[in-house]
Parts: sequence; C-alpha cells; structure tokens
Amino acid sequence: GQLVESGGGFVQPGESLRLSCAASGFIFDEFRMAWAHQAPGKEREFLAAIDQTDRFTFHRDSVRGRFAISRDNVKNTLYLEMNSLKPEDTGVYFCATVTGGELWSPSFGSWGQGTQVVVSS
Repeated sequence: GQLVESGGGFVQPGESLRLSCAASGFIFDEFRMAWAHQAPGKEREFLAAIDQTDRFTFHRDSVRGRFAISRDNVKNTLYLEMNSLKPEDTGVYFCATVTGGELWSPSFGSWGQGTQVVVSS
C-alpha cells in the first residue's frame, strides 16, 4: 500500500492547517490509522490514532484540544486538523497504518513520506 501526505506549509503562530493522507493499494477501512510528528533534530513522535470506523480516537496530551484526527473511508483519506499552531509544532508530519497495540500505544506498519509544517512569525 501507499500513503501520501499533503497540506503542509508555512503558517504563523495561532493559525490552522489541515493535513491529508491519501491511501491506496490496500483496504483502507480495515486499518486503524495514525499521525506522527518529527521535529527538527528529534525522533518521530506519535500524535494521534483513529479506529477503522471514525468512532474512537486518541490524541496525546500535547495536542489534545488543538489537533483532531479524522478519516473519510469513502475517499480513503486520513486527516489531521491542526489549530492554534505553535512554533514547537514545526516539523514533518507522517501518517501510518496501525498494525497492533491500542489506540494510545499503537504499533505501526506502513509510513508515508511526510509533509513539512513550519510555524513561525
């Protein structure tokens, strides 16, 4: 399967972005999905996950209330709505399939190539 992220860009603090992850080559609605963030010079960090039906989600504390994961199983697309962006949100955002574990502690399968977000004034 293939995952292709898009929607990144350069924004000012407090602004919003919506990232998309287009899935192909596998049955999208059979997989839980996740987003991760890699800040410059740091390791990739899990951010949020969603179940197959868009009924259950998990967001780590650092983004809960600001970011929202969602999915459209008709369009085979995963989303990350990001609001009230901060400079520390800068980095590359990746989507991934979830192949095991719980929503709050998933194991990952395939990754996309990432989309860059820069938050700066």
